[in-house]
Amino acid sequence: MATVFGSQQPFVDRRARGTDSEYDGPNRRQFSNSYNSARPEVNELAAAIDQYKMRHRRRFITYEELYDVIAELGYNK
Repeated sequence: MATVFGSQQPFVDRRARGTDSEYDGPNRRQFSNSYNSARPEVNELAAAIDQYKMRHRRRFITYEELYDVIAELGYNK
């Protein structure tokens, strides 16, 4: 068994405890519970960005992708 940096304590791999299918708690990658803006249009944009991220399996988006999300909401220059 591997030890932690030469110590005598065994390394415990927490990733091996279970699978994602067993976990029923909130998904840390989603930010839907942080929509606390007083402006509904800001909340709408945040929700649209999260939907885009989930649809395209992206954690971060580029400025071009952000522009696409804004354009999908009907904004134009």
